[in-house]
Amino acid sequence: MSTEHAEQKARVRVALLSICAGVVVLGLKYVAYVVSGSVALRSDAIESIVNVVAALFAMGAVMFAGKPADREHPYGHGKIEHFSAAFEGGLIALAAAFILIEATHALIFGVQLKNLGRGLAINLFAGFLNGLLGWYLLHKGRATRSKALEADGHHILSDFWTTVGIATGLFAVKLTGIHWMDPVMAMVVGLLLARTGFKLVAESSRALLDSEDPEVVDRILAAMNRVRSWDVIAVHEMRTFRSGRYTHVDAHLVVPEFYSIRQAHDLCEGFSVRALREAGVEGEVHTHVDPCGRLYCDRCPAEPCGIRRAPRTAPNAFTLEEATAAGPA
Repeated sequence: MSTEHAEQKARVRVALLSICAGVVVLGLKYVAYVVSGSVALRSDAIESIVNVVAALFAMGAVMFAGKPADREHPYGHGKIEHFSAAFEGGLIALAAAFILIEATHALIFGVQLKNLGRGLAINLFAGFLNGLLGWYLLHKGRATRSKALEADGHHILSDFWTTVGIATGLFAVKLTGIHWMDPVMAMVVGLLLARTGFKLVAESSRALLDSEDPEVVDRILAAMNRVRSWDVIAVHEMRTFRSGRYTHVDAHLVVPEFYSIRQAHDLCEGFSVRALREAGVEGEVHTHVDPCGRLYCDRCPAEPCGIRRAPRTAPNAFTLEEATAAGPA
């Protein structure tokens, strides 16, 4: 079994676990709301409904993203994972709006609390399970380079901290007997959820619009510097975009002008493979070969060189500014 196939099976298993665990947590949180009558605990249960729906969508996205590239999708199907993350963000924002409306109604007309201690205990146990699930999804999402699983992990971890905040506030309600603090806590939950939802949508939108990720560019460029040979003289017009877990890189590589076509091709192919492996990035590099044109003599370490115009006087490490800029005319 190939490494890629094994990773895809792992992603599907993790997504399925997320669905099952989400249903269990949802059931516990609903019981906590029924037992206590707390609006804040009800808001926590509503968020768990979003978790389950989002986990189902993430499952479909992970399975679709694992399909190989085809004629209609030459860059693969990975971008569906960004759609999944954006969809989840939209669901979170919708849940936040509903929670805010319910909390406002409860604040105006009042709320009757009952068995708050028991409801809190059940909700805290559900929150503990959520914390473990969120950490697991985040860890596996990064390990398998799945944006959908990673987004789901971030969301569930935010749900865990929301549960902790609600428990703290409701414990204060139980001690003081001030019942209006319950809908106020629900409002805080709604605002935090809205922030999480908008953040997920913004991040996913940048990926869907092929915005460049500076962190990925830095990693690849650092790896290029580590694995380069002397005859990869310069890099310019480097661009990247991400499609799910795959990163696609375009770059112009400057090589000695006296190299044959075969020699230049083999050099660039081998350099690209080594750079991605060193960076720990799954993807591909499309290279355009540029002859040096005797424009880089001050940084070229080739010795001896029959066409050198000037001695080497400058460092030859690739820099971000040069790598992402247009080459010399």
